[in-house]
Amino acid sequence: MRSVTRTFSSILVFFTLWVGSAAYAQPEAPEGRTLSPYFFVKTDDPQMDRLPLKSTSVQVNVCGVIADVQVTQVYRNEGKRPLEAIYIFPASTRAAVYGMKMTIGERTITARIARREDARREYDQAKQAGKSASLLEQQRPNVFRMNVANILPSDTIQVELKYTELLIPTDALYEFVYPTVAGPRYTCDNGEDTSPAEAWYHNPYTHEGEGPSYGFHIDARISTGIPIQEITCPSHKVRVHYRDKTSSTVTLDSSERSGGNRDFILRYRLAGNRIETGLLLHKGERENFFLLMLQPPKRVSQRAIPPREYIFIVDMSGSMHGFPLEISKKLLRDLISHLHTGDRFNVVLFAGASSLMAQQSLPASKENVDRALAMIDLQRGGGGTELLPALQRALALPRAEGFSRTVVIATDGYVRVEPQVFDLIRSRLDKANVFAFGIGTAVNRHIIEGMAHMGMGEPFVITRPSEAREKARKFRELILSPVLSGIKIDFGGFETYDVEPATVPDVLAERPVTVFGKWRGKPQGHIRLQGLGGEGVFSADLDVGKVKPVESG
Repeated sequence: MRSVTRTFSSILVFFTLWVGSAAYAQPEAPEGRTLSPYFFVKTDDPQMDRLPLKSTSVQVNVCGVIADVQVTQVYRNEGKRPLEAIYIFPASTRAAVYGMKMTIGERTITARIARREDARREYDQAKQAGKSASLLEQQRPNVFRMNVANILPSDTIQVELKYTELLIPTDALYEFVYPTVAGPRYTCDNGEDTSPAEAWYHNPYTHEGEGPSYGFHIDARISTGIPIQEITCPSHKVRVHYRDKTSSTVTLDSSERSGGNRDFILRYRLAGNRIETGLLLHKGERENFFLLMLQPPKRVSQRAIPPREYIFIVDMSGSMHGFPLEISKKLLRDLISHLHTGDRFNVVLFAGASSLMAQQSLPASKENVDRALAMIDLQRGGGGTELLPALQRALALPRAEGFSRTVVIATDGYVRVEPQVFDLIRSRLDKANVFAFGIGTAVNRHIIEGMAHMGMGEPFVITRPSEAREKARKFRELILSPVLSGIKIDFGGFETYDVEPATVPDVLAERPVTVFGKWRGKPQGHIRLQGLGGEGVFSADLDVGKVKPVESG
């Protein structure tokens, strides 16, 4: 029960970080996966590794669509002199590190947040005084490192690392990956000019096929609030025990104690071919938390799909001149020409100022599509990049009654108003889903990914002309099946506060919506969810009183 409690506590930690900062982070690798943490010994002798890993133990608690992970690793200084080492945790862009504790012999060091300059000064002073010290820094948006000085001979080091990670489903399949191998990284730098932020890529590793020199153990608990259809582990032999329809435990088989030479992959799929809802409650010592999930069905019949409206916002500024602008034209031509006759759409072009194709969205008739394409083809590119006013103008357009609205932004992202753009999208989630296309050989992924994450959409980056058609096809598949629009949640007699997101976007097929927050008083009342689908009004009613809260203990 205590592990479940930790899960709920970390859920709120994660979402606070995710809404406030993780969406701003740029991915270090295409897949964005976490790499295994490791110690790097600072020495001039490349052959010396006197701080070997002895064991790794991982506790995973999956609650809904969030994985709370606690990693415990044990190292030992087997050399004959004190060492200075760096503990490196390369996290994914969807992970938030919220705790790190290091025990060296009888000394315990707990990481805390401080200004970079102040923390560095305190660390250097302790190091010069011959004291054991550590320094935790966020080296890059998704790389954390802790410097540890004066590790004495025979010292045993136990590291406890805690982080949470969002699990984004693909084709309704959820996947959690714990990487056990930190492989070498490629860099074009010659080493002499490498910046401190890039220096972490020189890491030790075990070659493929070699057995690990340490013990490996991992346990997982899954609690979804919605019936689980299946759980699989293609990487390791495991034992799955279903405690009930919505929760299970996964333990590593005894034959896999040396299974630390390959990534641990755990997959699960939720049951049901209709819209499902689930509620989880946690009662803490000071505050209580809740997690509400809305899981759409895997497939949606055509008649169940509400009508759609698309607003295309296209960057025509000077930085888009040439290749990016031509790709944008190609992309928009592909997207607009594939609209259905029942759809509606509009086009907003912006540079230093913005212009509208029409004061309200128009039917996707051949005449209107040709008009939009002609408007785009006339553009040559030039001027500033006033993205924020253009986005404000687009979101303020009158919305067609009963239509599911999707906003598509095509830009290279070279602006300095990222926080304002993210806040605007987040505050208008009930108005539209947002998809972002980064166009160009070197786009600002920071804002492209941030806009999509805040808008509960998907980011796409097109760097070559050959990619435009395939990325457009993938986008059409994602937005093909909006299940519900105009979603409203009434918490009734259930007293809630600090609810995130403040507004709920449209529900797309196979893309769950998660609402979380805090509650006070008694767990009672009814949560009523209502939205408009292709077959009319959909509503769901959850009796809070029937959900037993998990209590701290």
